[in-house]
Amino acid sequence: MANQPLPGASNALTFGILSIVLTIFCCGPFGAIFSFIGLSNAKKAENAYKTDSDNVYSGFENVKTGRILSYIGLGLALVYLIFAIIYFGAIVALVMASSQGEF
Repeated sequence: MANQPLPGASNALTFGILSIVLTIFCCGPFGAIFSFIGLSNAKKAENAYKTDSDNVYSGFENVKTGRILSYIGLGLALVYLIFAIIYFGAIVALVMASSQGEF
């Protein structure tokens, strides 16, 4: 019997790549959303691979790669979130200081 592609493995890889690309080029929340979708697809594909006793599925390396890329995308989204909080916090601090005449 020929090996079949693991269901959800290519989706996990695609969403992992999209999470990084959208975090860097678009904005953090879209990357985080695609990270969670990629992690969900990777978990479903891993469960399908583990429950397969006949070993008819191939492509488990795509699941592992998709999971790693999703974690990287989620980490980048969190770093962007922290930078956004610091950036807007500094703007609010400057506006408050200038409105009180200290600046």
